Amino acid sequence: MEPGQVVEYIESQKILCAVVLEAKNLRLRLLSENNREVKLSAGRLLHRSTERLDPTIGRDKLTARLKEIAARRKALSLTVDIQGLWEVLQEEQAAVDLTTLTALSFPEHANSEQESAVMRALFDDRLYFKFGPDQFHPHPAAKVEEMIAQRARQEQEARLVEQGGAWMKSVLSGPAAAGRPELADGIVPILISYYLFEKESPRRDLGRDMIKRAGVGSIETIFDFLVRIGVWQPNENLDLLREGVTDAFPEAIQKRAASLADHPPTAEEGRRDLRELALMTIDGPSTQDFDDALSITPKGDHFVIGIHISDVGHYLDRHDPIDQEARGRASSIYMPDRKISMLPEPLSVGICSLKQGQDRPAISTLVTLTSNAEVVAYDIVPSLIRVSRQLTYQDADALTETDAQMRALHAIAQHYRSRRLDDGALIIELPEIAIRIDANGKPVVTRIERENPSHLFVSELMILANSLAARFLSENGLPAIFRSQAEPRERLFDRDQGSLFQSWMQRKQINRFNLSSSPEPHAGLGVAAYVTCTSPIRKYFDLVTQRQLRAALGLEKPYQAEAIDAAIAALAEPMARVGRLQYRRHRYWLLKYLEGRIGTKEEAVILYKRRGTYFILLPKYLIECPLAGAENIKFKPEDLVQVTIQHVHARKDVITVYLG
Repeated sequence: MEPGQVVEYIESQKILCAVVLEAKNLRLRLLSENNREVKLSAGRLLHRSTERLDPTIGRDKLTARLKEIAARRKALSLTVDIQGLWEVLQEEQAAVDLTTLTALSFPEHANSEQESAVMRALFDDRLYFKFGPDQFHPHPAAKVEEMIAQRARQEQEARLVEQGGAWMKSVLSGPAAAGRPELADGIVPILISYYLFEKESPRRDLGRDMIKRAGVGSIETIFDFLVRIGVWQPNENLDLLREGVTDAFPEAIQKRAASLADHPPTAEEGRRDLRELALMTIDGPSTQDFDDALSITPKGDHFVIGIHISDVGHYLDRHDPIDQEARGRASSIYMPDRKISMLPEPLSVGICSLKQGQDRPAISTLVTLTSNAEVVAYDIVPSLIRVSRQLTYQDADALTETDAQMRALHAIAQHYRSRRLDDGALIIELPEIAIRIDANGKPVVTRIERENPSHLFVSELMILANSLAARFLSENGLPAIFRSQAEPRERLFDRDQGSLFQSWMQRKQINRFNLSSSPEPHAGLGVAAYVTCTSPIRKYFDLVTQRQLRAALGLEKPYQAEAIDAAIAALAEPMARVGRLQYRRHRYWLLKYLEGRIGTKEEAVILYKRRGTYFILLPKYLIECPLAGAENIKFKPEDLVQVTIQHVHARKDVITVYLG
């Protein structure tokens, strides 16, 4: 290497021309076309030209000459037919040196400038050859096809980023939504994925680049954008989207359900005709899927109470595609603004629903009890029933004072609860915070005392029916989805006498229930064995248990223990998902309601202190949250304090409450 020699090297992914100013022991001092002196080893040179410059003409003139040489070589590189070279050489799949490639590109008179042009062309376009300092390897045809497709995707993505950023900017800065249906299919899914899953989104980079191009930066602007263009509603249920849950059934399932509803199977011979009994359903005002009904009949000094459950298994075989869909859903999902059914509507609110005045097959538990709720005898039978009264809880409460049946049910339920308490049941009495959405889309919050007469006797009689079903299945040696629960880690009160504070904190001390195919005690309910079978329209666990009852009654083949265990395992995650969705949507609408209560003062109960922060309960709404502004004040659990709701953001799941 000599001073004055023109060379080329790579810097910041660019080929730069330079002239050698000094060479000493393979260490070079160069002046680049950017008028910058650099030092590097001779091994880092990409190309050495035969062209020479006079290093004594001055730095500015040298830089100008280098820029001329670089521009000339760049222009010449654009004439190199790289694809043509590849078509000639790719079949051999052998490495080719720069001299050979230059000779093929410029067969008449190849020189170092043309050699540089070929090298630059191969450096700028890596589609056909793998670039190396000395040799170039042609890519296989399949690799080239793959890279062409990838390049097309990248170009398409770049266009989407450009278009999406411009669209977002115009929508967010304009007075009204700007519709661009021709862009929606490509851009909207990217933004939705990025907003919902952020770092976990496979479209993260595109979404991030799009909002940067829009000049907004914050991911929260995506929500505003999607609302403005009408893709999302202001109160969009983002958890449903994240979980991939929809209320729509596949078309094949809808057709199958319609066919079943049009041609339901007739009731089997041998069903006990109980249509003369005065049956009533008691549910919430918006309920349409009625799966349980009650009856009570005096019998001497005793009463015969009937708990009648719609026989969903009569209509739905376990191998039916509708059943497979229901198993995947695991349960109906109940939210303040939406219900997602486990079964298609022709079944859930149609042929399976215990509608007033219509004959329905059922599984009936007929329990003979004393007035003190001592079980004298019970019978579980396949039946044919007809509901005569369809009541709401409010209707039933209003009748408790005047209707003899209601009074008797209430009294028996109270005695049955007392018996469960004697057997160690843990009853946590907390009100229910009911939320409905009014005609204007606003949340209406109501606090309901769960111990109203109708709520009490419905819940107690369902516990009775479920515990007797567990006993019946155990006595018949059939596996089932038995629920058990260990004793709580600590009991904070006796029987059902806990204060609001104690009841709230007691929930933190109970153990999770356990599911298995064999019976074990349920400490929380105070029963020796327990299953759930009273909601087969709404819960797949209950449908499985009902089928075991049907098997014990000779109506179908039973599940084996292995199948029960498989069902428990398969339903674990779907049921957890249902729980998350119901909890989070209830909390969202409660926080949405509290957004309108910012600045109001509320009574709160001190619960506990953790890491220097007090946590409180707002009794009016049964919501737990940290208390700000009280770090240096001493409180003890169950103290009452006055707080001010300072900030609430439902979508971000944030509530800030200050002392005072």
